[in-house]
Amino acid sequence: MSQLTPEIIQRGRGADPNEIARRRRANRELQATREKLTSTTGLERAFDYELLRQFAETRRNAATVMVLLAAVVGAASSIWISPPLIVLWLALITTALSVGFLMVTRFRKAAPEEALAPAWRLRFTVADLIQGGAWAVLLVGLYRTDSSSAQTFLLFLSLLITAVIAMLAANLPSAVFAGIGPLTVAILASLARNNSIEWITMAAVAMGGQLYFVILSNRLYSSTVATLEFRAEKDALIAELEQAKANSDEARRRAEEANIAKSHFLATMSHELRTPLNAIMGFSEVMKGELFGQHQVPAYREYSNDIYNSGKLLLDIINEILDLSRIEAGRYELKEEAVSLAHVVEDCRHMLQMRAKNRSISIREMIEPRLPKLWADERAIRQVALNLLSNAIKFTPSGGDVTIKVGWTSSGGQYLSVKDTGPGIPEEEIPIVLQSFGRGSLAIKTAEQGTGLGLPIVKGLMDMHGGQLILNSKLREGTEVIITFPPSRVMDTLAPLQEPERAETHAASSRRAAA
Repeated sequence: MSQLTPEIIQRGRGADPNEIARRRRANRELQATREKLTSTTGLERAFDYELLRQFAETRRNAATVMVLLAAVVGAASSIWISPPLIVLWLALITTALSVGFLMVTRFRKAAPEEALAPAWRLRFTVADLIQGGAWAVLLVGLYRTDSSSAQTFLLFLSLLITAVIAMLAANLPSAVFAGIGPLTVAILASLARNNSIEWITMAAVAMGGQLYFVILSNRLYSSTVATLEFRAEKDALIAELEQAKANSDEARRRAEEANIAKSHFLATMSHELRTPLNAIMGFSEVMKGELFGQHQVPAYREYSNDIYNSGKLLLDIINEILDLSRIEAGRYELKEEAVSLAHVVEDCRHMLQMRAKNRSISIREMIEPRLPKLWADERAIRQVALNLLSNAIKFTPSGGDVTIKVGWTSSGGQYLSVKDTGPGIPEEEIPIVLQSFGRGSLAIKTAEQGTGLGLPIVKGLMDMHGGQLILNSKLREGTEVIITFPPSRVMDTLAPLQEPERAETHAASSRRAAA
């Protein structure tokens, strides 16, 4: 049978990050190409609408300012042009600005699907052409006055209006050319009447300024498009992150449900699994003890003993799995009472003393005297102490030492420390041995087999008590496991309760003394 390597498993799950990134990039490029093919500007359709929307917002916000600018320019131009003509021009420019404002208002009320129609782009361009033509009428009127100061004001006004149009219509290049075009035509028409070197020079400077503002408008347009592209990429990344988070949350929810279902299943299988094992162990114990007569074949006694030992080992494993499952499922109920940690540890040491003696392992104790009791589950603490001591004996070679310490923590709690002189655990394997069914590589080679559930059960029981499990280990120097109970679990010494009769007598005497 071929083995599944991590690469094959990763490819089978589709978890190759390079492949995922390549597919994501290809999908994004395909979507962008489709958008550009259906766009009128070669950009994505969403960009078309956003550029038109920004153009409309800019025009709408600048409508009042443009009317005020027209009024100021008209008042300044009345120095060279008669007031009736200025009034007519003001009516013309106001009408042109009003037409543009009405188009902007209708665009803002239209649905995004209708706003993407090329007709709106054409309408905005025509509106700017009309406004540019209205400004060009004033330039022609100023030039016809044959006043040098009016002509100088004309060139200044042309640059001012060009700058305003270039800034306001930067998001729509066709509108920029439509608004500036009539101004350029007016300046070129003036050269037909006055071809002096001074006027030609001034006109060239004015048209050079117009070219500069056109280039600046194009740069602003490019900057806006780049900003929209960055924002679209950011939105796409945010959407992908949200989708990935949703997938991760769903996968985590399913994993938690599966884990809870597993824990509930194992926790409810206690009776179904233990009953047949108890029968196997009971009958095998009867058979190995030959209670109903000797076996005709002596090997049957050995077989009965093997069956009993195997059943006991299997029952211990099932008990550990069930305990861990109940802890994970939250169905392990603590029966709290006053418990002496030192007394429980001493009992556990006495139970395992024979095992340690058979392996020539010495157990040393350092227990602080007069420790108060803990408010905890005695069965849980006993299981914790047995697991730690049995692990220490199991992983300590013959002739080694196991040191047990019980005392106060710096915060006022109590601790139990079990230290052995075994092979130790590499630093990178410490998180593994704290996981369910996790076992270190050196421990597998140098100690008898186990399920790897001892430390996870200890950790779960200590978490239920609000305590901690600390594992310190160095390779070829040994391992120390420390469990700590919080100060809230330590029972302080209480004042003795008075007997009811004595309490009543004391109260009566107090009343008489007060009288």
